[in-house]
Amino acid sequence: MAANYANEFDRRLNARYDELKWLYCELYQNDEQGLEYLCGLLKEYYAKRIDSLKEIDRKREKNPDWYRGNDIVGMMLYVDNFAGNLNGVIDKIDYFTECGVNYIHFMPLLESPKEHSDGGYAVADFRKVQPELGTMDDLRKLTDLCHQRGISCCLDFVMNHTSDEHAWAKAAREGDAQAKSRYFFFDSWDIPNEYERTVPQVFPTTAPGNFTKLPDGDIVMTTFYPYQWDLNYANPMVFNDMTENLLYLANAGIDVIRLDAVPYIWKELGTPCRNLPQVHNIVRMMRMVCEIVCPSVLLLGEVVMEPSKVVPYFGSTEKPECHMLYNVTTMASTWNTVATRDVSLLRRQMDKLAELPHNYVFLNYLRCHDDIGWGLDYDWLKERWMEEIPHKRYLNDYFIGKYPGSVSRGELYNEDQILQDARLCGTTASLCGIEAAVYSDDEAALGLAVDADIMLHAYMFTQSGIPVIYSGDEVGQLNDYSYHADINKKFDSRYLHRGRFDWKLAEKRKDPETYQGSIFSALRKLEETRAANEVFMAQAEFYPLETGSPNVLGIFRQYGAQNLLAFFNFCGEECVLRFEQKLTYIDLMTGEKHHTDAVTLAPYGFLWALEQ
Repeated sequence: MAANYANEFDRRLNARYDELKWLYCELYQNDEQGLEYLCGLLKEYYAKRIDSLKEIDRKREKNPDWYRGNDIVGMMLYVDNFAGNLNGVIDKIDYFTECGVNYIHFMPLLESPKEHSDGGYAVADFRKVQPELGTMDDLRKLTDLCHQRGISCCLDFVMNHTSDEHAWAKAAREGDAQAKSRYFFFDSWDIPNEYERTVPQVFPTTAPGNFTKLPDGDIVMTTFYPYQWDLNYANPMVFNDMTENLLYLANAGIDVIRLDAVPYIWKELGTPCRNLPQVHNIVRMMRMVCEIVCPSVLLLGEVVMEPSKVVPYFGSTEKPECHMLYNVTTMASTWNTVATRDVSLLRRQMDKLAELPHNYVFLNYLRCHDDIGWGLDYDWLKERWMEEIPHKRYLNDYFIGKYPGSVSRGELYNEDQILQDARLCGTTASLCGIEAAVYSDDEAALGLAVDADIMLHAYMFTQSGIPVIYSGDEVGQLNDYSYHADINKKFDSRYLHRGRFDWKLAEKRKDPETYQGSIFSALRKLEETRAANEVFMAQAEFYPLETGSPNVLGIFRQYGAQNLLAFFNFCGEECVLRFEQKLTYIDLMTGEKHHTDAVTLAPYGFLWALEQ
């Protein structure tokens, strides 16, 4: 059988070589020696790739739309919080099957310093797992077991920067000129000050400026935090070596490489150092690298920006870049709708998404490891008499429970008193009101909060793309305030929703009388229903519907012979929807058939109506 694939690598390389050469030489001033080195790396890592992974490559190469189906459900988790270490995850692997999950995003687990890790996004070694989590062999064992179960694995690839404890950074501090050339080093503030004229600050309250002065007087670019040194991708050594790191992770069995902070990777004086054309050239080359060496591996771009900046990272039909992108704006607009009970902004977001090519695949989520930033369409909101600063203040007050009548319980992140801006942290359950209801022992309030939680998940499952559940949300896990007592975490409120998975409470998922059981069983029903109906395929036509209610979002989906009308009530009161003509449909959640000209949605209720 091996003889049948003797020219497999050459075939893939030859099909892409001309474009790869053109992009590489344009970026690196005709450095053909660097290109030759890169091609040698590709051949080396293809040869190192084990047979079982090559078989997955071949299977997915024949079916390139495999990730666009309606049967993929994701979960993201921190290994230590979920099960202690990688072997603990292996022991708990049956849980993923029970949850109906077949895509797992393992949050950053590569070696990083204890004190300055940024949750694992300050990588000290791209070839080692954090010691307390296990080893690379443990990771390979886990990914192999996942593949046997039909589960794909995702891992972050922190490509914009390294930890200041990385070997390159240590050598640079020792004066190694080659190591320093991998970063942005300056011996005075002259050039850094020029950068500061055009480069905005990511975290002005916690990391003022984009540069850090080292004890020896050198100045280094640090866009995010002083302990995260920006890599200089204008140096071909950086691109080549980081590409090798990417392939190393792919050969460890990672199916999806999440490109962290990808818009920031190219720096150029006189620009904002965001979304520059060279960034797209680099991502395009990385896409081709994967297609040559490991075509089953997908690139997931982390682009936390407005839609006009996000969509270009898909590339074009002829020259694709990322396979998938995060649906950040929809996530933020969803929580805005929870607080305002007005679906107009969310409907506008659905209108924009409906205009995009249906082969674009977004990762949809309610919550993730990060904060919720209020990157909303304020130009449009202003036309409706909503000013940005007061509106953000209202949203934050609502979700921290400060606003009268709010049942949400969250905390602010990176609050800026001068700009009157902040972001939000909290688990889905706590933001929906489950925490407040539990602590006040209010059964009626708990029922409403659980219904809101389930309705939001139903809406997420209705969106085109891949739904991803944050670990713990499937059982309604609440905020974890214990981080306040941890010296390494207490200044970062994102740990509020990064708490340890409570396996004891999770046992209640088996009891339908508990809120954990209600949420768990509802999500399983949503997953199974979505997988059983092609109308949820990513390629389906969809557009928002006029419902006649400011509180109810309507979405129409069509694929093949199936038409779905989905309705979501974002308020705590019953709502009646009336149709001009009688509608015959099956309620996908109950299996009941209806013929009616009106639908009653319960408070925070939803309906998946499949037309007959």
